[in-house]
Amino acid sequence: MRQFPSDIAFTPAVKAVQTAKGSRTSYARVEQGRAWRTTVTPDGQPYIQYRGGPPGFLKVLDEQTLAFADFGGNRQFITLGNLSENSRAFLFLIDYAESQRVKLWGQARVVEDDAELLARLSDPEYPGKVERAIVFTVEAWDINCPQHIHKRLGERQIRPLIDKLQGRIADLESQLAEALPAKSRDL
Repeated sequence: MRQFPSDIAFTPAVKAVQTAKGSRTSYARVEQGRAWRTTVTPDGQPYIQYRGGPPGFLKVLDEQTLAFADFGGNRQFITLGNLSENSRAFLFLIDYAESQRVKLWGQARVVEDDAELLARLSDPEYPGKVERAIVFTVEAWDINCPQHIHKRLGERQIRPLIDKLQGRIADLESQLAEALPAKSRDL
């Protein structure tokens, strides 16, 4: 058994991408020190990395193809290295507000040189610069049962409620201030 997951995650392909993109030196130091714990192999051992964004960040390109913008991160380039050797991928999509989830199996590829696609995937309201696209071809999918999905709401969903409540509090404080005698207000 390998001592650290970085021994698994930093495959030769990942190290080659790190070298080409300029981050290999710093991650070589991590490996020599304490490394880090848990992840993947080019022969298909699962590796999960969060990708997300505002609603709509995952775009439908056609009936069988999805894509999303990939932004600069910690410069480990594990996804790029792994996809260079093994295109098998899995997307696990969860809608916490509606307690729904969908599992997608397929093939993924990295696209870095298609300005039209990168522009299509970009969100003008998101400050990150799109560095590349991850294009996912769906081979199979399944709607998973909603059991045990805890309700969670994002800021877009709760901000209008918070704003309304804050407005109501301000109105009540104003009414209270007007109703109190001047002497009571000074205390």
